[in-house]
Amino acid sequence: MSATAAVEMPEISETGLTVKEVSQRIESGQSNAVKTSTSRSVKDIVRANVFTLFNGIIFVAMVMVLVTGSWRDAVFGFVIIINTGIGIFTELKAKRTLDKLSILVASDFLVRRDGEDVEVPHNEIVLGDLLWIRSGEQVPADGQIIQTWGLELDESMLTGESRTVRHKVGEQVYSGATAVSGMALVKVNAVGSHSYAATLTAQAKVYKKTVSDLNKGINTILKFMTFLVVPLCILLILSQIHTVGGWDAALSTGEWRQAVVSAVAGVVGMIPEGLVLLTSLNFAVAAMRLARHNTLVQELESVETLARVDALNLDKTGTITDGGIAFNQLIMLGSRWRELPAQPTEGGSFETLTEQTATQALYDCCNEEQPNGTGQAVLAGLKAQGYEPGQVESRVPFSSARKWSAVVKPILPPAGGDSRSESEGGRTEITPSHLAMTAPASGGETWYMGAPEVIISALDGDYSDVLQQVNDYANDGNRVLLVARSTTSLADTDNPQIDPQAKPVALVLCSEKIREDAEQTLAWFREQGVRCRVISGDNPVTVGAIARKVRLTGEHEPRFMDARELPEDVNELARVLENVDVLGRVLPNQKKAIVQALHTQNHVVAMTGDGVNDALAIKEADLGIAMGNAAPATKAVAQVVLVDSKFSHLPDVVARGRQVMANMERVASLFLVKTVYSALISLGVVLTQIPYPYLPRHITYIGALTIGMPAFILALAPNTRRYIPGFLKRVVTFALPGGIATALSVLLTAWFLPGIMGWDVTKNVDLSALRATSAIILFLMGVLVLARVAQPLNSWRGILVAAFAAAGVIGAFIPFNANFFALILPTGTTLVATLIALGGSALIFVICLWLAPLVGKVSGKLLRQHGFNI
Repeated sequence: MSATAAVEMPEISETGLTVKEVSQRIESGQSNAVKTSTSRSVKDIVRANVFTLFNGIIFVAMVMVLVTGSWRDAVFGFVIIINTGIGIFTELKAKRTLDKLSILVASDFLVRRDGEDVEVPHNEIVLGDLLWIRSGEQVPADGQIIQTWGLELDESMLTGESRTVRHKVGEQVYSGATAVSGMALVKVNAVGSHSYAATLTAQAKVYKKTVSDLNKGINTILKFMTFLVVPLCILLILSQIHTVGGWDAALSTGEWRQAVVSAVAGVVGMIPEGLVLLTSLNFAVAAMRLARHNTLVQELESVETLARVDALNLDKTGTITDGGIAFNQLIMLGSRWRELPAQPTEGGSFETLTEQTATQALYDCCNEEQPNGTGQAVLAGLKAQGYEPGQVESRVPFSSARKWSAVVKPILPPAGGDSRSESEGGRTEITPSHLAMTAPASGGETWYMGAPEVIISALDGDYSDVLQQVNDYANDGNRVLLVARSTTSLADTDNPQIDPQAKPVALVLCSEKIREDAEQTLAWFREQGVRCRVISGDNPVTVGAIARKVRLTGEHEPRFMDARELPEDVNELARVLENVDVLGRVLPNQKKAIVQALHTQNHVVAMTGDGVNDALAIKEADLGIAMGNAAPATKAVAQVVLVDSKFSHLPDVVARGRQVMANMERVASLFLVKTVYSALISLGVVLTQIPYPYLPRHITYIGALTIGMPAFILALAPNTRRYIPGFLKRVVTFALPGGIATALSVLLTAWFLPGIMGWDVTKNVDLSALRATSAIILFLMGVLVLARVAQPLNSWRGILVAAFAAAGVIGAFIPFNANFFALILPTGTTLVATLIALGGSALIFVICLWLAPLVGKVSGKLLRQHGFNI
């Protein structure tokens, strides 16, 4: 439902559509409704959690076991169903949280209906609406300009060109473009899927797959297991049929059932079924935790990217400062500024240019339809001094790309004003020799206001002394603007240029309010090894002064640079950036180039911002972070939105990402150990044609206590370790020693214990005893691996390991549990043999851990000698 706009808009004669016409267009499907979401749909969540490759393999294996009639050995299938249910429930909860939070960052648009300006959501704009396009807004629907007040659009989202385009009445504007200055009234002529908005929405949709170290590592593991499981399962069935006397005997005696169950035991162990579940679960939980801190994660997979960030580019305004700006004073240039010729009197003579005249011109330059933050601050300060709008013939609105604005004022008799002869601030006086002006030409005079470096660089003459005074003020943290005056009227407002003959008149001093939490937040990043750079469109000296106040580089003086001096070559730019902490006067396309340059040095880059000039860089960065008060275009391309615009949430964001990655590495190592030993045991069984040494229900019981439940707890535990590339290599390196040790322990027991004990494994009683002993060894090795993963153990982690170890032992003494999972406690000589086997297994585990680094060094040396770079 629309709401009356709170802002004052220009008076226009057009009334727009009526309520009835709007209703008719909505009913006929002519609205701007587009299928968008901040999270996956319920259908997608269910499908993603249920219909997975490994769920399919597990389901087939469960059916195979159920066909044999051994339903207890099929309990692993129900565990998968429970885990899948947990995954669906968690993601649905995350979806509700994110969808609610996303409403807080949704933007409304201003339309003209029934002669009134009303705000409506994006989806309620209809065909034929009269739509106001204001500075900072993304164009929500295609349309034709009816009236314009200096509208300039950044169409880089559509054309790839970063320069702004000034549009005239009658021209077409397209959704996806962003208004960087001015405003316009547009008649909507394309909505919904018929407009560019649909394309932009598709590009900015959340839940796109992020190519990452974690995803690539897990996918490699899963692909490998896909190729391994099916053939190994067939070989296992054949080997188990052979152990019971071949197909004829198996079919006639019913032993084929036991062969199938044994084969499934090997298959189930090889599948890291909980790994994928815990990954998505971890992402969802992290997103929910961040949501409680008013941080909206629009792309859950991007949580992982947070852990890898080692370069953070900060936009000063709205990030380090709170966006609040105050006008301090206007300082006339030179002690004899009153000698400057001003507008002619009625008699044709010239009076001195007064400070009041310059101040009035400053007011008129800032008095745009949609002034930016600095303009609003100047207007507020001058209104408090009694200034009101003056006469303006034409204007060039401020543009972040151009960095100046201008007004053409008519020639009028001068008003009386302040005649002070000295500038304020106690600065060195500027000599007046370069300030002399000729009489203004007929038609009007042009006043410019903007970045001093940009305006002075366009002027003829040497104004290094003015720049020196600008730098002196900026060194104290002031935001400095320059007011200049030309005696000629601006010739072309569609392609505006600064008159080279214009003269500097005054400096405008404003100041920004630094966020109270900025210094503490930056200190946290320094301690965590994240290199922070401030990238701003403001004066580099000013930005450098603010960086100094917030101790951006700690005890060291921040090194600053004007972005206009940056090289265009990306590789050269990357080298320059290594020695720069603060960049000023950065253009939107340069922000993007800076991110690209950092990528060439293999940095993982996060970019924060709130303005439309940050959108390109935010989209280019590995992690785009937008403030809640950011322009719609900026929020649309960001993966993370700080809803309350608090910079202090960033450590929470990065820490949560590090927790996900560090804990997922622990969890993946735990699951992969099971995969390694299950594959090796299965291979040993196939090659030596022995009965499989344990049942599916054994691996279900042991896996739940030493992998499944502990992994769930470890995955959600606090962890701030910075992520280092090489996820898969480290996981495999960790898993191999434990997996090999476990496989050797179980296989050696299966090969030699029957002979020592005099067991005949063709008999069910002796086979059950062997399997019970193998299960005990498997449990011990699982506890040892868990203890290694959970290190350090001198905290709650040690208690965790002890608790699950005790639970496994206690469970064996509970009759129902022992009977259900076929847990047999050894007695007599079997107990002695089991204890010896357990001691041998622990020794094998220690030897494998000791040999692993030695083998790694030798193999690495051999590979390097043969030209392999590892």
